[in-house]
Amino acid sequence: MIDIHSHILPGVDDGARTFDDSIAIADWLVRQGVTDLIATPHYIDETIYTSPRAANLELMDELQRRLGAAGIHLNLYLGNEIYICENIAELVKMGEISPLAGSDYLLVELPLNGDFLNYEDHLCALMGIGYKVILAHPERYAIVQEDYQKVLDLYEDGILLQCNLRSMIGTYGKEAEKTVRRLAKDRLIFTFGSDTHRPGRMDYLTMALKKLGKYYNERELNQILEVNPRMILS
Repeated sequence: MIDIHSHILPGVDDGARTFDDSIAIADWLVRQGVTDLIATPHYIDETIYTSPRAANLELMDELQRRLGAAGIHLNLYLGNEIYICENIAELVKMGEISPLAGSDYLLVELPLNGDFLNYEDHLCALMGIGYKVILAHPERYAIVQEDYQKVLDLYEDGILLQCNLRSMIGTYGKEAEKTVRRLAKDRLIFTFGSDTHRPGRMDYLTMALKKLGKYYNERELNQILEVNPRMILS
């Protein structure tokens, strides 16, 4: 599996706090079958989570070195989980934000609760300057849970959807679970991600994959867990 959404870099956001945390996360993910991982620290404009690219690259390189020393075979790449804002397209143009693995794919997050005025326009603006937009965990947004047509409109606009594996087992509540199952049933999901923040039990990946088997056959699972995310890496 290729995981395009994680908070494994230490000390940059609300994810891993130390390199020991990061190594523990990596070890568990590898044990669950993850081979490649994109680190996506939060980028939230005008907050402490602005995640400078140069510093993140240094952290990622050091983490990759430490994983190698520990015998943990995981390929790391850099990105950001970008919280939507009015000037998101300008920030991307200025190089403030890291696309996923140096590609033309961007991982964007909406507010979990409430609405964001003109969010559809801002997402389309990113596509207008040549980027492919992946919406992080749409099943968790109240606006999608309340009105499924919202996510259908985004999908029709060309927005790709990344859902969290733990949503399949109810970690984020019944509404998120119901929504992700509907998205799976409707074949709208581009890929899944772990959205891992802290070390702990990672067997939810195996549990979630069993649940996914009710909606996807083996070929389809390979498409969303390997083939689609591989397009980002390549």
